Amino acid sequence: MTSSPDRYGTVPQFLHWATVVLVIVAWTLGIFGDDLPKGGARETGLLVHVSAGLLILAALIMRLAWRAAVPPPPPEPNEFRRWLGAFADPSARLFHYTLYALLVVVPVTGIVTQFARGEALPLLGIYEISSPWIRDRAFAHSAKEIHEIAAHALVFVAFFHAGAALIHHIVFRDNTLNRMLPRGK
Repeated sequence: MTSSPDRYGTVPQFLHWATVVLVIVAWTLGIFGDDLPKGGARETGLLVHVSAGLLILAALIMRLAWRAAVPPPPPEPNEFRRWLGAFADPSARLFHYTLYALLVVVPVTGIVTQFARGEALPLLGIYEISSPWIRDRAFAHSAKEIHEIAAHALVFVAFFHAGAALIHHIVFRDNTLNRMLPRGK
């Protein structure tokens, strides 16, 4: 369950891949949710979209708590680090901080948008938090714009992250990707 010197443990692997799936689901429904038929299908799509966003926040909080308690494996030598020299570790850190920041900004601006519309925030279809604000269309529109731009940025950065992992695996044939996969993969 805990990380070893050469790979991440089960918990951080699960939280990582769960976040990947949740981001894909949330982004896809954010893009295509309005294409769903009006009524129950669209309402369900919005509920799943909002729920995925809330679960992304929960997973991120758990990831950060786990990372604070259980340090990740140290970075290993690889071609990117050799090429980038002294810039490798700071750029990797900055890149991961950007991912983490977007994983906060996107769901939070989604929550703000929901409340600015004067609508309740559904909690996984089990409970709702009433909007603490009076409906404000202009503010809701601005919040939604920020939410959408940040969501696209998140997907762009995540694709870049996945591309770098694949380059490590396919081109450099190092262990970077394998550290985040279950044993035997």
